[in-house]
Amino acid sequence: MFEKLDMAPPDVILGLTEAFKKDPNPNKINLGVGVYKDSNGATPVFQAVKEAERRLIDVEKTKTYLSIEGSPEYAAAVQEMLFGAGNSLVTSGLAATAHTAGGTAALRVAADFIKTKCPGATVWLSDPTWPNHPAIFRASGLNMATYPYYDADAKVLAFDRMIEALAKIPAGDVVLLHACCHNPTGIDPDAAQWKQIAGVAKTAGWLPLFDFAYQGLGDGFREDARGLDCFVNLDGEMLIASSFSKNFGLYNERVGALTAVGASVEAVEKAMSHIKVCVRTLYSNPPAHGGAIVTTVLGDAALRAMWEAEVTEMRDRINGMRTLFVDTLKAKGVTRDFSFLTRQRGMFSFSGLTKDQVLKLRKDSAIYIVDSGRINVAGMTENNMEPLCKAIAAAL
Repeated sequence: MFEKLDMAPPDVILGLTEAFKKDPNPNKINLGVGVYKDSNGATPVFQAVKEAERRLIDVEKTKTYLSIEGSPEYAAAVQEMLFGAGNSLVTSGLAATAHTAGGTAALRVAADFIKTKCPGATVWLSDPTWPNHPAIFRASGLNMATYPYYDADAKVLAFDRMIEALAKIPAGDVVLLHACCHNPTGIDPDAAQWKQIAGVAKTAGWLPLFDFAYQGLGDGFREDARGLDCFVNLDGEMLIASSFSKNFGLYNERVGALTAVGASVEAVEKAMSHIKVCVRTLYSNPPAHGGAIVTTVLGDAALRAMWEAEVTEMRDRINGMRTLFVDTLKAKGVTRDFSFLTRQRGMFSFSGLTKDQVLKLRKDSAIYIVDSGRINVAGMTENNMEPLCKAIAAAL
């Protein structure tokens, strides 16, 4: 069987990382994969995470399985992050959470749930979106379509075209929305636009599925949930896939969650019963360690304050790199206006670089950027900014 197979194409992003690792150039720069780098070019372990791990080692007594949906303490911590402390959803039973193996597993569980319970539904993705989104929903056998999101000429949200398209999506279909720090564009709706999107969802009758992978890295923890809050206020149904890879630095622990919100306790319990069936057939139950770290940090006032300070430092550094990038390009004599990058949020940006320019940067300067021109701003540092901007100026 194996001898008859052809090689599968490499992953668009992770394949780029493999090529980067093999490149012998000592000055190579990786702006492809979505991993945060500090000012020294390292991906650090949060101090709050290290302290939580020390505590967990002292009290851990077993390595037995978690339940299919994970621990109730983790679910409560996730829901407080999503909806805010004291929100009635947290105590009313109108939300239920399954601990998943990262945000990708949360999306795949959601996809399997949709396919088994609403097999005729189409999942609508923003154009553009994270390259793995269509692969995940395709693997579950779902139909997919796209709605407009990005105005490439003006480098802004194509909101009028977006809202017009969302209004025409049939009831019973599913719309995937990036809760904040849109990947790959870095452009998010503002508060008024989110309110309008939520209103369209309620009128049209489609199900919102939020991908919430970057909470805290845009404008702040609650500020980044402004879109989610608009939908919560409508008392409707939704699914939320969340991740702690970026905002806790728990990349290799694979810590995520899928949260279902409904209009009644009974409806949510039924939904979660089917979500658990999907989990059972994929990975049975979640890994415990990363979830325990999140639960420990969010449940301790001192650790939470430490963690929030560390995330704030990350957010400020990323925004600082955006400004430094724009200023350095200008200092290198680049006349093209890159100021739109300073208005974007999160780790990523659509740079406007063409595929030919990206390939030239890779060949001539060992600078690795996704072919679409998406750059990981969090991979920029004060040390690599000069050679990066010099190479881009030469490639333009």
